[in-house]
Amino acid sequence: MKLEITCTRAQADHKQLLNCKSTLEKMDENFQEMTKLLSIAGSEVRLKILFLLNMEDELCPCDIADILEMSVPAISQHIRKIKDAGFITSRREGQTLYYSLVKNKTAVLDSIFTTIRTVKKIA
Repeated sequence: MKLEITCTRAQADHKQLLNCKSTLEKMDENFQEMTKLLSIAGSEVRLKILFLLNMEDELCPCDIADILEMSVPAISQHIRKIKDAGFITSRREGQTLYYSLVKNKTAVLDSIFTTIRTVKKIA
């Protein structure tokens, strides 16, 4: 079955269309970075890790594993994905690694975290 899409406008505003295309092209890197962040935050566990790091500034994988009641290896896999995407950084203190958010890359999540904190479940 062939689906045909028709448009009912009388005439296209070519200036508007070119302006929109140009704007998207100029912002391509921004879209790519946002898509990457939203993809990472699209996992509930990774969103919780990002939320915890936002709340506490830094945590080690053991702390996160205890909080989320998951194994350290499972948490480490999620942390690796987030770190490889460039949204968290680490510092070493002795044998322990501590992770924190890269603020200039994750600031967009602040409004999401605020919403998570304030939204009440409706019974």
